[in-house]
Amino acid sequence: MADVWLESLQTVDAQAGYELAIKLSRMAIKYTQPSDEIRARLRPVYGESADSLIASSQVIATHFQTVAAANNYWQHGRV
Repeated sequence: MADVWLESLQTVDAQAGYELAIKLSRMAIKYTQPSDEIRARLRPVYGESADSLIASSQVIATHFQTVAAANNYWQHGRV
């Protein structure tokens, strides 16, 4: 993958940060399995697996921690 899609971890708020965390997770899968056809064939399998869905959520949470730290935990908007 030659195109640059991630220019910064900086986001305007936590919502945008969470969406970036999801994008990071999705792009990791795309880099790991570059075949659209294979990913499409596998999607129904893991989409019906509670363990796979929980694992996906854990990966997103890890990415969100990274994005949040990069954004200094959005201190300006913290309550």
